[in-house]
Amino acid sequence: MTQRYKILIVDDEVALTTLLKEELQEAGGYEVDLAFDGAEAINLIHKVLYDVVLLDMKMPRVDGREVLKFIQDNSPSAQVIILSQYADLKMAVESTKLGAYEVLGKPYDIDQVEQTIQRAIERKKLSIDNKLLQTELSRKTGTLEIIGESETIKQVVENAKRVAQSDSIVLIYGPSGTGKELIANLIHRSSPRIDRPFVPVNCSSIPDTLLESELFGHEKGAFTNAYTAKPGLVEVANGGTLFLDEVGDISPIIQPKLLRFLETGDFRRVGGTNELRVDVRVISATNKNLKEEAKASRFREDLLYRLNVITIRVPSLKDHREDIPLLVEYFLKKKSKSKEPKQLSEDALKMLMMYDYPGNVRELEHLIEGAIILSPNQVIEAKDIHFADRQVESMQVSLSINEIEHQHIEKVLRIFNGNRKKTAEALGISEKGLYLKIKEYGIQVE
Repeated sequence: MTQRYKILIVDDEVALTTLLKEELQEAGGYEVDLAFDGAEAINLIHKVLYDVVLLDMKMPRVDGREVLKFIQDNSPSAQVIILSQYADLKMAVESTKLGAYEVLGKPYDIDQVEQTIQRAIERKKLSIDNKLLQTELSRKTGTLEIIGESETIKQVVENAKRVAQSDSIVLIYGPSGTGKELIANLIHRSSPRIDRPFVPVNCSSIPDTLLESELFGHEKGAFTNAYTAKPGLVEVANGGTLFLDEVGDISPIIQPKLLRFLETGDFRRVGGTNELRVDVRVISATNKNLKEEAKASRFREDLLYRLNVITIRVPSLKDHREDIPLLVEYFLKKKSKSKEPKQLSEDALKMLMMYDYPGNVRELEHLIEGAIILSPNQVIEAKDIHFADRQVESMQVSLSINEIEHQHIEKVLRIFNGNRKKTAEALGISEKGLYLKIKEYGIQVE
């Protein structure tokens, strides 16, 4: 089901306003509220985050100008379309200066109104995109494609697509560098919320003092230099998906406020007293064991259970080594500047297959990027690949030849899930030779 946009019509002409509501709801895609004077409109805007407000300027008690000013101060992401019998160039200029998107003169037809609403929604989306660009300027989004043909990765992708159809909260577990954000993005893109924002928040990179304001926004005057109200990222994500990356790093001060938001969908901006509500699907990710964090009193147990409605576990790269050749091929194409990407020698690929990758897929990407730069030839050799923790080199220095051979055979057997024929081919020996080595070293084959 497509997410519906929230519209508020503010006009003291009851019959005309009610008819417009019915026509918009029949058109589909909208939830429409009505206010018949400015004071009623302000009360509704206090409680609900609207995408578009259709606003009459001439009303009793509180006129349209005051409502427009209130919207700019308290709900600046709402797009305002002025409806007026007195529409002229002067009013259009004045209303635009006050922050209105467009002015429509009465009488109007429904097609004209709906087209203007659609343009206003597109303008809001562009505004959201700009906010996200500013928020995520230091973040490298990279590809949205998930590279891998192993059964392990296929199962993760299948689980992600299955949970995408629900609105349940999802917690993604996995070591750093395994692609947890890619899985979160896949859930969003496979869900009914695909046409609404996907808003990532790196909870470990934002100081505790700023995280609450970043998430929930702040009111004008909430603190020094808060000259205007600012919507938080939960408002930016309204109708879409909020991705809380590294959620295990959220401080104990913010945790109860996040828990309340997850339970009710309600929140208050910093410095505000009004309850606001958003419709947001929350996905979180962590590389920490939150059960251990809860036992150590660093993470609230009730928040853990609220986040952990559905769990998806992303494996370390060493647990799906068979995907390394595909990943290498992808990174060679992605990182090469020339039209003809560099290739990897057989020995270099074998060495990459042996490595355990404490930094997972991200580390493999950096290894390939460095090898492309350092290799003087079109074919990257094993000597062109430099491991940060010196795992391969140190292993060769500290172990005997027999020990190295023993470990290498065990690793290659694991890569091919115990298949002796494929292992023998990869090692360049006969199956009989492999059998004798397995017997010699007492290797257990699953």
